[in-house]
Amino acid sequence: MNTLRILFMGTPEFAVGILKQMNNAKLNIVGVVTATDKPAGRGKKLHSSAVKQYAICQNMEVLQPTNLKSEEFQADLKRLKPNLIVVVAFRMLPKVVWSFPDYGTFNLHASLLPQYRGAAPINWAIINGETKTGVTTFFIDKDIDTGKIIDSKEICISQEDNVESLHDKLMDLGGELVVESILKIKNNSYTATVQKENTNLKFAPKLTKDNTKVHWNTSTEDISNFIRGLTPFPTAWAQLKIEDKIQNIKIFKVSVDKKETSQLVGKSCYDKERKSIAVYVKDGVVYIEELQFPGKKRMSAQALVNGLGWKEDYIFI
Repeated sequence: MNTLRILFMGTPEFAVGILKQMNNAKLNIVGVVTATDKPAGRGKKLHSSAVKQYAICQNMEVLQPTNLKSEEFQADLKRLKPNLIVVVAFRMLPKVVWSFPDYGTFNLHASLLPQYRGAAPINWAIINGETKTGVTTFFIDKDIDTGKIIDSKEICISQEDNVESLHDKLMDLGGELVVESILKIKNNSYTATVQKENTNLKFAPKLTKDNTKVHWNTSTEDISNFIRGLTPFPTAWAQLKIEDKIQNIKIFKVSVDKKETSQLVGKSCYDKERKSIAVYVKDGVVYIEELQFPGKKRMSAQALVNGLGWKEDYIFI
């Protein structure tokens, strides 16, 4: 049986969930690597990553290298002597780092690889209307998300899930999978499987201003999935034409009614019964329930209309 010395690498809240489960399993974590502190808020005070905050509370050694190839960080690796590195939502590692431990370096990815390789797998699984997703552990190699798979776990995506709810489910599932994968490596009871390449692979590129804009000439289902897949972050946005001005509106929550309509795509009105802003699309109506105007807080459609009103010549474009 191997004696493991584990170095953990991660930064956001998702990584904290995995680190907690590793810690609760009493695994031998010799150190934690996370992003450097960054200024945030109005006062631009330095803000520590979620992983750092948790690690300090647990009296774990924290490293925050700006350069993973630096002599200083290489010296830290030799001092800590990790024989396994676990990576969750961190940055790309140079070969000198991922090849350092005897038992390798593995990553947790929030999809069922090889599907949804890339930066935003949770978002794109919902956007594309998937009914299932999962988490995968795989050994890191020179390419992105292509290494040999250790193990995976599957989960269903419900129609009520948005990014926040699915994130939390996958975080819990991911923690279980990481602990199981570590124990398999410790006991040498795993078989690393080469990822199968095929022409039906879907990818999860980084979310940008360009690919988070709502397109009203798609279906009610596609629009609903798109908005769920971007809520609460980074948030879907749409352009609203008010007389001769165009405003960018954030949209957080919608419901839909698929039916025949002869209305112009993008035409809108306030629906008093549903307390929502109705937007006509090619195969029905999208009802906006929560949204945000520039300079305003996120609010219900009813609260916004009560305060600002709504005219039927407002057009989403």
